[in-house]
Amino acid sequence: MEEGPSEGDGPFCFCMNFLLLTHGAGSNRNAPLLVALANAFIEHGVDVLRYDLAFRQERPKGPPRPGDAARDREGLREEILKIREKHHPNEVWLGGQSYGGRQSSMLAAEAPGLADRLLLLSYPLHAPGKPAQLRTAHFPKLNTPVLFVHGTRDPFGSLDEMRTAIQMIPAPVKLIEVEGAGHDLGRDHAALARRIVDQWELMRR
Repeated sequence: MEEGPSEGDGPFCFCMNFLLLTHGAGSNRNAPLLVALANAFIEHGVDVLRYDLAFRQERPKGPPRPGDAARDREGLREEILKIREKHHPNEVWLGGQSYGGRQSSMLAAEAPGLADRLLLLSYPLHAPGKPAQLRTAHFPKLNTPVLFVHGTRDPFGSLDEMRTAIQMIPAPVKLIEVEGAGHDLGRDHAALARRIVDQWELMRR
């Protein structure tokens, strides 16, 4: 886990807000995109914590097991409560890549108001090749504003599928389309992170 400083020197400041970022099923808190995002938000005055989900704290390698999801969400819930108690931010934002984003969104649906905004990177809408098995049952219960970031070549969901799915969410939703990117969202992490921060600012106006 890693915290960033709260002093920002960018053209706009998200001061007094906190971002909790978590990873995908095969990764950890040091995923390059998460590091780039943390740096980009820190430049704008946000405190950032890159967080290993409970299954990754227990096992340094390998994907989550079927029984891990509830524990992973509970770990996120506890971390947000600690952040609120320790830092007293104006808002707590919750972000996750792939599996981490899915668990973050499910937690937000289960506990409205726990997080103030969601950042979902490469949301795994369905398993590759199984478009009928959508992971959207909780979408109608999402009352937290969401920014989705999705590649045009992501096998876990096409852009058309994503556009249809997010219509089920009653909260404000925006979708950043990453041209030519797959589930990893490409290699230019710094440029994408800056793009995400800029869109984040537009959503808050």
